[in-house]
Amino acid sequence: MANLKELKNRITSVTSTQKITKAMQMVAAAKLRRAQEAAEQSRPYADRMERMIASVASNLPSLDTAPPLVVGSGKDDVHMLVVVTAERGLCGAFNSSIVRTVRQKAKELQEAGKTVKLFCVGRKGEESLRRDMGDKIVEYVTLREVKNLSFANARPIAEKLSQMFNDGEFDVCTVYYNAFKSVISQVVTAQQLIPVKLPDADETAAAEEDAPDLGGAIYDYEPEENDLLGVLVPRNMSVQIYRSLLESGAAEHAARMTSMDNATRNAGDMIDGLTLTYNRTRQAIITKELIEIVSGAEAL
Repeated sequence: MANLKELKNRITSVTSTQKITKAMQMVAAAKLRRAQEAAEQSRPYADRMERMIASVASNLPSLDTAPPLVVGSGKDDVHMLVVVTAERGLCGAFNSSIVRTVRQKAKELQEAGKTVKLFCVGRKGEESLRRDMGDKIVEYVTLREVKNLSFANARPIAEKLSQMFNDGEFDVCTVYYNAFKSVISQVVTAQQLIPVKLPDADETAAAEEDAPDLGGAIYDYEPEENDLLGVLVPRNMSVQIYRSLLESGAAEHAARMTSMDNATRNAGDMIDGLTLTYNRTRQAIITKELIEIVSGAEAL
């Protein structure tokens, strides 16, 4: 049985930890609202950009003349997996879920005879993957010093990926990130960036039904579709990466808020249990001392 001093020290320690987790929960909640708004505002633009590229590509006489970023290299031997994770921990399974999904996908690709390369965005993902897949990490970007994410943070990543593709370093590029759904729900999402994944006929029809009614407008593109795609596709890569960063940021704050709330509740339960044990131990000591006093008096 622990003595009173040890129990009191432990109660003090858990109480201090509870104050820290409560403060972290409040900070995450304060940051979540702005991050959630940014993520939700980026979705319509990113979705419309994808539909625009699909519309322009569908007007091409042949995809053989389309830019390489649209049609790819014609092979799928080398896969680049862009892993977007957080810079910090204490956010539950936020980082581990991404890392687990990437490891599973890399294993499937390797079993199929493909070569896997990793492009890590975020310190926690790089640290976890370096343990067993360090030889596959070809690039690492940290945004630890960035306070507010902007499009300027996503553009260098997209440009680097485009350069690596043009240099023939990979054939297919897919970004993995946590998409924000709600405060208690973050979904691991995989989005193919290179080559551009064009929707099929059913997906295109469904997207047009959801789009605003423009009175059956017919688009006439200028300049030519090939020239237009040459500008739109690199920009679309930046937009989609920016979207993944915003979604990941909102999901991180939500996961941290939920995790710290659970930690605060658990600390409270632990304090209650330790306080009960402390009181029982103190009562047992007092009772024992009284018995010794009474026994001594009777012996006299």
